[in-house]
Parts: sequence; C-alpha cells; structure tokens
Amino acid sequence: MLSAHRLELVMKGVLWLTASVVLIIPVMMAYDLMINGFSTLSLEFLVSEPRNSGRAGGIGPLIISTGLILFVCLSVVIPLGITCALYLSESVEESSASGKRISLVLDILSGVPSIIFGLFGYVFFAQVLGFGFSILSGGLTLACMALPLFVRLTEQSLRHSPSSYRQAAEALNLTHVGFIFKILLPSSATGIAAATIVATGRALAETAVLIFTAGYVTRQPESLLDSGRALSVHIYDLAMNVAGGTKPAAATAIILVMFLILINGLARYLSKRWLPR
Repeated sequence: MLSAHRLELVMKGVLWLTASVVLIIPVMMAYDLMINGFSTLSLEFLVSEPRNSGRAGGIGPLIISTGLILFVCLSVVIPLGITCALYLSESVEESSASGKRISLVLDILSGVPSIIFGLFGYVFFAQVLGFGFSILSGGLTLACMALPLFVRLTEQSLRHSPSSYRQAAEALNLTHVGFIFKILLPSSATGIAAATIVATGRALAETAVLIFTAGYVTRQPESLLDSGRALSVHIYDLAMNVAGGTKPAAATAIILVMFLILINGLARYLSKRWLPR
C-alpha cells in the first residue's frame, strides 16, 4: 500500500495532469480554428449570404437565424424556468418523496440525447401544431431540451441562498412575494446567470434538433415561421458534406464561439446589476 505522503504526491500529479489537459485542449482548439478560419473572416463574411454551398460568400442570414432561434428559446426557458425553480425551492422539500421524484425526472430529462428532442419537436411543433420547419419550431424544441437543466441549476442556486436573508426578511415583516423579488432572486442572480449560460451553450451547440425542426435553408428568415439555418448546422454541413468547406467552417465556428462569449459577458453583467446593493 502507498504511504500517505506518496498518495498525496500521486493525487497532486493527477491534479496537475488534469489541469494541464483542461488548459491545453481549449488552446489547441483555438489555435486550430484561428489557423483555418482567421483568413476567411471579414466584414463581407459577416453580412453576405452563403454562395457555392457555403464555400464562398458569408453567414449573414445564418447569424440572424441563430439569434432568432436563441431568442425564442430563452424567451421560454428563462421565465418558465425561474417560475418552476421558485416553486420547487419554496414549496417542495428537497428531501421529501415528491422532491426526490421531481429531481430524478429533471436529471433524466437533462441527459436525454438531443436527437430524441429533435424527433419530438419535428412531430409535435412542426406537424401537430403546424409550425413546419421554422425558427419557431427550432426555438421551442431547444427550449424543451434546455429547460430541465436550467430549472435544476436555478433551483440549486435558490436553495443555497443564505438562511440569514430569510430571517432578516421575517424580522422586517416582509411578505413572501416581497422576499422573493427583492431579496431571493437578486441574491441568486449569479447562479441564474450561470444557468442561462449553460442553457445557451447547449442550445447554440445543437445540430440534430435544428435539422429536424428549423430546417436547412440559407436564406434570411422574414418571420418566426420561416425556415432558417443555424450556425451550428452550417458548420456541420460544411465540415461533413461540402468539399473544401474546412476554412469557412472554421471561420463560422469562431463567430459561434464569439457569440457564446458575448452572451456570457452580457449575462454576467446583468446579474451584477441585479445584485442587491
């Protein structure tokens, strides 16, 4: 058996190795994207339409489609998710039988493969509700996929709010509704922002869901009922189906990463503005 000192050295070695891998992989990915895609980036690339199956032109309509899909998704996820998380954190004991069952269901739904949600969205939103291949179908399906994870993360953030806040609210004779809106939600803003970022990241990365629901066309959508190709779908198509599509795929991936970084920064900025002063 290893002595305590040697075991500590082994654990430190594993920790440093893991940290090195975690740091090296993003650096390698960024380097690969910059090498293959940076030369393709330009203002024309950001505003023009794709040509020659994406080998030429740009991604202007695709940026608009992605933004609209994400807008529909978050418009459903954030208000509905916060409402559900508030109900669970304020009305359901985490250790109770119903609390454990709800948590289990949310955990299972969070791990369901995206292709299952894609098939559900195609049948329910596109066919049953008649939305067809559209921005609306894609955004609502992404909302169904991201909602369980958002609810779970937001619920945990709300549950871990300091108990002293609740005691102070009771001492000040603050109503329960007042406590929620003036203290609980603002004090949990950072956790809610983190949940939003995670849900956004999962939504932006999806391809299977959007192929089944939002469609494949590259034209600019004129309404939420028009079909539109998301950036992630465009990257997949260029990388897998288009000969010579590596460079525009890498350039599109850079824009997608910048999109996520921008939303990350915006969510953190708004959460700090929401914090109680």
